[in-house]
Amino acid sequence: MDHTPWWKGRRGEWYVVVQCALFLLVAFGPRTRLGLPAWRYPYTWLGSLAGKGLLLAGGILSSAGFYSLGTNLTVLPRPRENARLVETGAYRLVRHPIYGGLFFAALGWGLSVHSCLTIAYALLLCVFLDIKARREERWLRERFPEYAAYQKRVARLIPFIY
Repeated sequence: MDHTPWWKGRRGEWYVVVQCALFLLVAFGPRTRLGLPAWRYPYTWLGSLAGKGLLLAGGILSSAGFYSLGTNLTVLPRPRENARLVETGAYRLVRHPIYGGLFFAALGWGLSVHSCLTIAYALLLCVFLDIKARREERWLRERFPEYAAYQKRVARLIPFIY
């Protein structure tokens, strides 16, 4: 049995630490800065409407991903030893529905609070989740030879787009 300390990151622990820090930044980070104009009507109304839609879509996509994974679920990017490849449910639409849903929700939050900085944090989170997904996919290809064909058929983070 491997007793490597968590902080050495053999299963992707540092990805989770950075991801949590970015979530905190999106949720509680500064929302405005001197020199950035305040949002005005109709942008506040449009931001609120689009933001609520993205929050809902992100919640649904992430929840569907959690449900589809079942016992395969882990916060770490390295798959569990007894994992099986899931290509059904939310995983028919996108290879990383939880990450995609988290991005949609973060972007929706930024629009809902009318904050250009929070939207920038959400975009930073998306870039990071893409990096994490790429690492996870290298481990998935090692474990599941059929993963390469799945990658060609299904988008990575945003259903049908990317």
